[in-house]
Formats: sequence, structure tokens, C-alpha cells
Amino acid sequence: MPRLRLATINTNGIRAAYRKGMGEWLDGRDVDILAIQEVRASTDDITELLGPEWNVVHDEASAKGRAGVALASRRKAEIHRVELGAKTFDSAGRWLEADYDVDGTIVTVVSTYVHSGEADTPKQDEKWKFLDAMSRRLPALERHNELAVVVGDLNVGHTPLDIKNWKGNVKRAGFLPRERAYFDRFFGPRGKKVEGADGSTGRGLGWVDIGRQQAGDVEGPYTWWSWRGAAFDNDTGWRIDYQMATPALAARVKHYSVDRAESYDKRWSDHTPVVVDYDI
Repeated sequence: MPRLRLATINTNGIRAAYRKGMGEWLDGRDVDILAIQEVRASTDDITELLGPEWNVVHDEASAKGRAGVALASRRKAEIHRVELGAKTFDSAGRWLEADYDVDGTIVTVVSTYVHSGEADTPKQDEKWKFLDAMSRRLPALERHNELAVVVGDLNVGHTPLDIKNWKGNVKRAGFLPRERAYFDRFFGPRGKKVEGADGSTGRGLGWVDIGRQQAGDVEGPYTWWSWRGAAFDNDTGWRIDYQMATPALAARVKHYSVDRAESYDKRWSDHTPVVVDYDI
């Protein structure tokens, strides 16, 4: 059975990441499809950095030098889509879907970069809009293809296991109860009533958090650490980079890895790659 190795990484600027060592990581990782967030570069830049063997689809942000999501693969995307939500909603540079033919089986991959937000500000209003749009798109995505996966920097720690110092962050964007309630519904049993972290109720969508499924009920493993202080050295991090899959694709997971750098000086992003092997 063919293996599909899917990696996701928020590069915090792909050109800077390459200057710091991203290329060496990629060369040694045997990745089939690479999802990138916060590209902050042109499609030509991505292609030049990755090399001619990679086929790149890219959705730039409306504001130059901001956000940007991409998918790079050894195979060409059969089709790709960038629309999310109403036409009046600007999701440019934050949602990119592509269908890939993996030895005769179509797999749908989404690279997404959810807004970081800021509590009680217009930035948070944009995040609510994006999470609402995701909530509507996920069921349609599964109807489109039962083998689908949404990967990227989702900028929300779902439970206290996902943030080292969660008690000090319950009023901050990234761990607000209302944000976490969306994830309660994303990962809740399909069609069943789910009570969210904020006390709201809704219906579960049935998607699977591959990281939590594979790691179990343990702290982390974290995927983002501040550049400041000793956060990385003390492993004071957040798990905000996800691979979330339909149940049919989640059943095909063979290996999950968080590629944490060996030391602070070996980091090439404030995030770390999340790599999953699927049997297709």
C-alpha cells in the first residue's frame, strides 16, 4: 500500500526559514506533500527555494508580505480551490484546498492559516468569521471526498493539554473558551450534541485530531514556542499546528511526528513541522 507523507509548517517567512536551515530539513525528510503557512513570498520565490521537482500551488494574502498559504508536491494537484465563506469575506492567503491523485486514490489536502486574533478587537472578529466559515466548509469538504485532511496553523489550543501555562491564557486569543468550543464541535462525534468549553451547544462534525489521537492524553507535544526568553528550552509551548482528518483518512494513519529542533539555535521557525504518514 503506498505511503503518503504529509508535512505542515508555518515558516514565519519561507525565505528567512531557508536561510536558517529549512532546506536541509526538507532534503532529509522524504516528504510527499508539504503544506506551508505564513509564506510571505511569491510563487516564484517558493519554486526557486524548493527546486524544480516540486509542483507548487499558492494563495497569497491580500496584503503584500503577510500570511500566504501554499501546497507543494511531487505530483501536480488535480484541481485546487481557494474560496472560503461568502464573497464579501477576505480569506485570501489563509485557505487553500487541492486534490491529489495518489496512485489512483484522490486525497484532498487543505493548507490553512487561521487568524491569530486579539480578544475584544476587530482582529478577533475576523477570527470568528473564519472559524464560522470553517465550520460550514468541513462537512462539505467531507462530502466532496471522504479522504480529506485540513492541516496548518489553526492558532487555537483546544484543551489544557495543548498549552503549557493554560491557566494564564484563558482570556487571551488562542485559548478563549469560545474559540475552543469550535474545536469541541470539529472533533465531537458526528451529529451528536456537544457542549463547548464556553457552555454553548452544537453538533459534532466528527473530524479527528490526529495529534491528540496519536499522542494520547499527555501535555503537548507542542508545536510553537516564543522566540523570547527560555520558552523553547523549558518546553513552554502551545500545540496549535494540526492535522485534522476525516474518520476515513484518520483510520489510515501509520505514524505521527513533531519535528522539534534539537536546540534553540537549530530552529528555523518559531513553529515546528508536524509530519504524518498515511497508507493510501
